[in-house]
Amino acid sequence: MTKTMRAVEITKPGGPEVLALCDRPIPQPGYGQVLIKIAYAGVNRPDALQRAGLYAPPPTASDLPGLEAAGRVEAIGPGVTDLTLGDQVCALLPGGGYAEYVVTPAAHCLPVPDNMSLDQAACLPETYFTVWSNVFMRGGLKAGERFLVHGGSSGIGTTAIQLADHFGACVFTTAGSDDKCQVCRDLGADFAINYRDQDFVQVINNEGGADLILDMVGGPYLPRNVKALADDGRLIQIAFLQGPQVELNFAQIMMRRLTITGSTLRPQSDLAKANIAEELLKHVWPLLSKGSIRPIMDSEFPLENAADAHAHMESSKHIGKIVLKVS
Repeated sequence: MTKTMRAVEITKPGGPEVLALCDRPIPQPGYGQVLIKIAYAGVNRPDALQRAGLYAPPPTASDLPGLEAAGRVEAIGPGVTDLTLGDQVCALLPGGGYAEYVVTPAAHCLPVPDNMSLDQAACLPETYFTVWSNVFMRGGLKAGERFLVHGGSSGIGTTAIQLADHFGACVFTTAGSDDKCQVCRDLGADFAINYRDQDFVQVINNEGGADLILDMVGGPYLPRNVKALADDGRLIQIAFLQGPQVELNFAQIMMRRLTITGSTLRPQSDLAKANIAEELLKHVWPLLSKGSIRPIMDSEFPLENAADAHAHMESSKHIGKIVLKVS
């Protein structure tokens, strides 16, 4: 094995054009880590935020973008006992996925589900870790509850719709076109709301209000989400595409016993992420292996065309996940 690898680095904060191909040393796994030879890497909104200079990686993480990948285990660090060389895995990464090789904690790796290709598997970790930990572990979604996820045609949205539907929730979602709304309905959404034509607050309140809302829009959606919640409802915030600051009347929260919470995945401890991986392996991976749920792929770009992948993601024309073909 050579000592260097191809990678895509962020040359300076800016638009997609600041992503450039480079050569980097191949990282070496430390205690509890594995080295993965990447076949495909997922492209996610946090990658674009990091590229723009708005989402710094943790101090111990690679400066290269990329939070999920699929490939095979190439080397094993001390203390790893449950993976062997050559295992095909998909993995949540602290960074560094836009490269031919990456190191990550072995506990953040999951087996590629049965009958699933590596490009599909690369679509799983970031979205499934995020949705499961927020909607089910933090949000406590139960069968029969009314669940609203914004951005239903995104990677997060297509994942949340399928999981919530499978576990018996009544699923509402928003999307920006009639075609995207139809995709959401095909995946299991009971109500798909074109936010350009309809007011999601009115639609969901006509059905009794949402017990749980998963939102990544923020900004003006925050007070509207509060209005859309049923009494004792929960709002979970995982991103702020339209900004984190807004005026909000907390009297409604007190009087109607609402809960507002949220999380980001990347800064959480290795142990917390390992716990999420265990939950996914137990509750979700059997569904993926049986084909009961599936990742929705939009498009594939070569590693050297990462800038085009980012431009496509930021156009919001995609449905589902975008991946980079690395090797």
